[in-house]
Amino acid sequence: QAQLVESGGGLVQAGDSLRLSCVASRRTFHDVIVGWFRQTPGKERNLVASIDSTGTATYYADSVKGRFTISRDNAKDTVTIALQMNSLEPEDTATYYCAINPNWGLSRASEYGYWGRGTQVTVSS
Repeated sequence: QAQLVESGGGLVQAGDSLRLSCVASRRTFHDVIVGWFRQTPGKERNLVASIDSTGTATYYADSVKGRFTISRDNAKDTVTIALQMNSLEPEDTATYYCAINPNWGLSRASEYGYWGRGTQVTVSS
């Protein structure tokens, strides 16, 4: 069973930065797309950014372009998919999740699987 673990969330002020991490085994992240989603209470889970298995192709939602950067770091036994979030805004407040899917170009949460438990990001004004 694939297991993804998110970390790095916290309470920050507007304009600050946070770096989220999604860690899993190399086997879990082999040849799949990894996406970072966010969700607020009562709302849908929306794709924020995604990265392909080589780390060369990336996607960003319009709301985070120029502020967030997704990257892939391969270690010996694990892979970390990081989401560097700069110039945070109160509207970025959400629970952030990572998940995987085998095909590039998918953006709906229903198309992704093996969800982590999420990490809370709260941005105060």
